[in-house]
Amino acid sequence: MALDTARNLVADDLAAMEKKMQKAVGDAYDPLADALGGLVRSGGKRVRPMLTLLAGRFYPPDDHEKLISLAAAIESLHTATLVHDDVIDGALLRRGHSTLNARWTPSSTIMAGDFFFARAARLVAETEHPRVIQMFARALEVIVDGELRQAFSARDWSQPKASYYDRIYGKTAALFELATRTPAILGGAPETQEEALRRFGYHLGMAFQIVDDILDFVADEATLGKPAGSDLRAGIITLPLYFYIQEPERQAQVIEMMESRPTGDPIVDEVVQMVRESDAIDQALEEARAFVDEAMADLESLPAIPARDALADVARYVVERTF
Repeated sequence: MALDTARNLVADDLAAMEKKMQKAVGDAYDPLADALGGLVRSGGKRVRPMLTLLAGRFYPPDDHEKLISLAAAIESLHTATLVHDDVIDGALLRRGHSTLNARWTPSSTIMAGDFFFARAARLVAETEHPRVIQMFARALEVIVDGELRQAFSARDWSQPKASYYDRIYGKTAALFELATRTPAILGGAPETQEEALRRFGYHLGMAFQIVDDILDFVADEATLGKPAGSDLRAGIITLPLYFYIQEPERQAQVIEMMESRPTGDPIVDEVVQMVRESDAIDQALEEARAFVDEAMADLESLPAIPARDALADVARYVVERTF
């Protein structure tokens, strides 16, 4: 309900953004246009462009269409990263539907993701704001850095928590930060207000990814739209698993199960159940809530308009969601 309230406030702008995204891929090579158009139509929660459109209410740009282009660029960038993620992870399902990776070869899927990255860049260029475009490029660098950190830290059972935070900043929080900061830049907000919106996006993005990682352990495949324990199957240490293996006996048991025996679904399911029944889930959720508390505090210095209440609704949703 909280997310619906926020969405309703910018419903017309979200509809305009959807049309712009469809148009951005509609003139591509027919199989590519069909595939990418399907990805756009499959939707998702549209949290990132919603944040962009809400943040744009505080200091509206002179040309509102540029804010729509910015929201479309950010959601297109997010969609492009999902296409590449599915290849990297070997994922066959997302949001309960077959991924492009399940239907195309990996190389063709990668090129489709590249195309979407290019269209995202073209959309952000429509803002005609050099600093916004610069921030967009920097966020893409951070996202790639985060993916590489994740790939090279797989099965590193002794990695510090700081390593996890670095990874999820690149994987998720950097794009949330971009979504809330760039509208302030586009609208010429005072530096203090730009910083407040940046911090809000950062804290919210960190909480969002932690909750995603919790759901990977506690939700079922029907709810997630993909198999539970997906990260664990790839040897990725997320916050619930990190907390679980801080006890030496638990760590030794997990390493023995994951490294000394064939790592098929039954082994992964067993480890998922162990983490699910432990105190590690509550520990991770406590950290997510702490990030949301920080995000709420970041809103206090912003003008008291309906968009501020809507952003607070989105923040509450992040730690209450079940998918």
